[in-house]
Amino acid sequence: MHQFLVLWFGWVHQWGCLGVILLMAMESSIFPVPSEVVIPPAAFLVAEGSMTLWGGNSPAVGFWGIILAGTIGSYLGSAITYWVARGLGRTVIVRWGKYFFISEKKLVLAEHWMHRYEAGGIFFARLLPVIRHLISIPAGIVRMRFGIFSLMTVIGSFVWCVVLAWLGQEAQHVQPGLINDPEGLVQFIKSQSHWIVGGIAVLAALYFLVLKLTSKAEKASCCGEAAE
Repeated sequence: MHQFLVLWFGWVHQWGCLGVILLMAMESSIFPVPSEVVIPPAAFLVAEGSMTLWGGNSPAVGFWGIILAGTIGSYLGSAITYWVARGLGRTVIVRWGKYFFISEKKLVLAEHWMHRYEAGGIFFARLLPVIRHLISIPAGIVRMRFGIFSLMTVIGSFVWCVVLAWLGQEAQHVQPGLINDPEGLVQFIKSQSHWIVGGIAVLAALYFLVLKLTSKAEKASCCGEAAE
C-alpha cells in the first residue's frame, strides 16, 4: 500500500490538474483509489507553494483549481461507470464484479439505496465512504435519468472536494512535514474527517426520515380518499 500511496502522490505532484482529474476519475469508478490520497495532497502542495494549478500562482486560485479538477474527474469516472453499467446490465456485473472488489452483497445494498432514495441518494452517496465508489453502477442498471444523475453527482462531488481540499490546507498549516509521509497524511485526513462524515451521515438520516414520513403521509392520504 505504501508504494501505491507514493505513486499516487507522485502523479498529483508531477501532473497537477491532469493527475487530479485522472485519479479522481479512477476513484469514482471501479478502481480503488481513495479520494483522500488525491485532493488533500494537492491542496497541501498548493498551500506550501510548491505546485500551481490552471496557470495561477495564487493559493486561492490553486485551492479552487483543485476542487474544479477533482469535480471534473469525479464526474467523468461516474459518467463512464454509469454508461458501462447501463450497457452491461446486472448479470454481467454480478459475475465479474468480484474481480474489481464489487461483491453481489455490495451491489444489492447499492441497488436498494438507489431504488429507495433516487436523486437525493446520489447526492449523499457522493459524500459517504464505500457507497461513493459504487452508486454509479446501480444508477446505470436501473436506467436513472442521466441528467438528474449528472446534476446530483456534480453537486455531491463538488462538496466532497471542498471538504478534502480544506483538510489538505489544514494539514499543511498544522504539520508541514506530512507531505513526505504519505501514510501520516492519509491518517491525519481520516482522523480530521470523522466529524465531517458523521455530520453528513446525520443530515442524510434526517433527509431520509423526512422522505419516509412524507411517503407514509401520502399513502395515508390516498387510502383515505379511496375509502371515501
